[in-house]
Amino acid sequence: MAGNPERRAALVDAGVEVLAREGARGLTFRAVDAEAGVPVGTASNYFTGRDDLLRQIDTRLHVRLAPDQELIAGLMTRPKDRSLVAAFMHDLMARATRDRTGYLALLEMRLEANRRPGLRSSFTKSVRGDLEEGMEFHRAAGLPGGDEIVTVLYLAMLGLLLEHLTLPDVLDGVLPGVSVPDGLVERIVETVVPEG
Repeated sequence: MAGNPERRAALVDAGVEVLAREGARGLTFRAVDAEAGVPVGTASNYFTGRDDLLRQIDTRLHVRLAPDQELIAGLMTRPKDRSLVAAFMHDLMARATRDRTGYLALLEMRLEANRRPGLRSSFTKSVRGDLEEGMEFHRAAGLPGGDEIVTVLYLAMLGLLLEHLTLPDVLDGVLPGVSVPDGLVERIVETVVPEG
């Protein structure tokens, strides 16, 4: 396997672009090479196969979509109440909207994990780890509610992100006077998170 870390990162990011645009069936080494602007055959020197590339895309997406630690630190100076939970959910929505390609690739990873048992195992572990990390963060931060609240928030936000990034017109005007996505984020938090 080739060892140039910058080239590997560029190939993985190219893989994210291809995955988001073409889906898993379009994710070929040739397509990744073309997206990265490198000679044909380059990707095959960096990845042992599609599963290896998909696992590395998963790892990369966790970096690309991760919260900014300075922003988190700033938010953590606020009172630990429902409005702080809303701020975290708005940040999640903003990150996914800013890197729409990355989030769409993440959704494609879910579909491909359903088709590939080897990938399903590693991707399930990755996504479950994110959920458990969210629960731990919520508990450690002293935010209102417990693991059940985090799980319901996770499911509601996943649905909102899916609709907003794939079929945004579905949500337009669904709740009169509630903006998409920010007003819906507020409604989710108001509905799920206890006041105190």
